[in-house]
Amino acid sequence: MTPSSAPSAHQAHRPDPGRWRILAILLTTIFMSLIGVSIVNVALPSIHVAFDATQSDMQWVLSGYALTFGVVLVAAGRAGDLMGRGGLFLVGVALFTLASVAAGLAPDAAWLNGARFAQGVGSGLLNPQGLGMIQHYFRGAERGRAFGYFGTVVGFSVAIGPVLGGLLIELGGLEIGWRLTFLVNVPIGIAVIILSLRWFPRPLIRLPGSQAPAGENGAMDRADAEEAANRLGWRSLDPFGSLLLGLAVLSFLYPFVESRAAPMTWLLLPLSLGLTAAWIGWERRTARRGLSPMVDLRIFSTTSFSNGVLIMTLYFLGMTSIWVLVALYVQEGLGMSALLSGLFGIPAALLSSWASDWAGRRVMSYGRGIVIAGLLLALAGLVSSGGVILLQAHGLASAWWLLLTLSFIGVAQGLVISPNQALTLMDVPLDYAGSSGAIMQTGQRIGTSVGIAMITAVVFWILNMSSWPTAMMAGLGVIAVVVLTALLVAIKDQRDRRRPGMA
Repeated sequence: MTPSSAPSAHQAHRPDPGRWRILAILLTTIFMSLIGVSIVNVALPSIHVAFDATQSDMQWVLSGYALTFGVVLVAAGRAGDLMGRGGLFLVGVALFTLASVAAGLAPDAAWLNGARFAQGVGSGLLNPQGLGMIQHYFRGAERGRAFGYFGTVVGFSVAIGPVLGGLLIELGGLEIGWRLTFLVNVPIGIAVIILSLRWFPRPLIRLPGSQAPAGENGAMDRADAEEAANRLGWRSLDPFGSLLLGLAVLSFLYPFVESRAAPMTWLLLPLSLGLTAAWIGWERRTARRGLSPMVDLRIFSTTSFSNGVLIMTLYFLGMTSIWVLVALYVQEGLGMSALLSGLFGIPAALLSSWASDWAGRRVMSYGRGIVIAGLLLALAGLVSSGGVILLQAHGLASAWWLLLTLSFIGVAQGLVISPNQALTLMDVPLDYAGSSGAIMQTGQRIGTSVGIAMITAVVFWILNMSSWPTAMMAGLGVIAVVVLTALLVAIKDQRDRRRPGMA
């Protein structure tokens, strides 16, 4: 596998006539999984009352999903590369749907949290297959459009999720309403399974060591990949490497997602670094022996991939926290209701959907410049939002001006996330489409978990000594520093792409 082999794959590619309906299935599923996340945030108060749940129980309703999702991502992506993405995608959808049933019928908080763990595994299985299939079925400008539609669905899901959740809770009441927020996934999941069985190419799953159908993984290194798979069979999945990386991600994420953890839990961070070093050593040893590693580390020599993963990790490290801070400020600082606080994000989410589609149609023409423009808009949104908060504190402006300033952040999200995905995966060999997409998503999970824990800790530390406006300014300042760092990486990547021979 070498980055230089990418052009031959693009030249050999013949578009699949069913690619757009396959994309429709993928986007419907992404919509379902994201709605499932955003609805839960609205349903938490009802769940707390219904089960008389503890604060730890409530934390794990959110954290359990995040943990299992992050742990299985890369292994699931590599399994899809080797065994066929369509089949594992269906397994993930089926598991997510069944777990939604279990969550909706949960008799107590422990059962609900177990179902959330299963939902995370299902989502971790299906998400890298979705990215890998977009990368496989679409090339060039069409790939940018496909990722643009992906971003549009993400933005719309974020906007509609809280509204739909509030409506279901209003219709179902305290006892039934929160259950409907999980059960709403079931008809969508069933429809996706039926359509996937009709439209996905066969075979859906092939055993490691069997012959890959023409075009399944692309032209790059297909002969070498198939020779290794035939020789190794099930060992081509690299189970020991998968275990090492899964434990490394788990030990890194756990202290951040368990907000009430004992101080000793933070000792898992150096353990995570040790496990990561062991995983890198194992993958290199596996490659030296001529075997099939879970992740061929040479992929990081593709400059556009390495830079893109770093940009995405930094962006999620900073920007994910903005919506947490706004919700806290509006409800606890200004005394508004949860429903009103949800309204602050709707214009931004809708603009994010529009910007994703706009950028997706132009990313192959403008390249990393679109991402740079998005990061500059994010900084403008952060600075102007800080200004509104200061003016509001002095009685000179209404907090509702945040709808305007946060809209800059919505547009920024559309210009950064989907275009960066398309550019990051552009030069990645298709034999590693699933695992490379999963690496990028793992960076997102790590960035999100670390960022929310770090930035909210700063805000509450300042709040103990000062007021909400001061604490918010501190939090927004930390986010701005992180986004500025991502901007510098994006500028570096744009310069790298202009150098002869650089990916």
